[in-house]
Amino acid sequence: MNKNDLIGAVAESSGLSKSDAASAVEGVFDAITTSLSKGDEVRLVGFGTFAVARRKASTGRNPRTGEPMQIKASNQPKFKAGKGLKDAVN
Repeated sequence: MNKNDLIGAVAESSGLSKSDAASAVEGVFDAITTSLSKGDEVRLVGFGTFAVARRKASTGRNPRTGEPMQIKASNQPKFKAGKGLKDAVN
């Protein structure tokens, strides 16, 4: 399922027009992104939790040359599925 499929499914299940459903889906994505960029986590009970994990700086190797290279520290978005989602999938 891609973004357009998701918008279509939301429009069908909620009775919204496709443009309203697109606005709703975009709004949800923007809210999650904004919250994560502030360092907060987003908990959707029964679905899962979006959080930010700090990745430490490390030394890696360039696969072409084999030379060691420094990998910068960064923030990585993470998602942990909730019990309701896990149960629905299994």
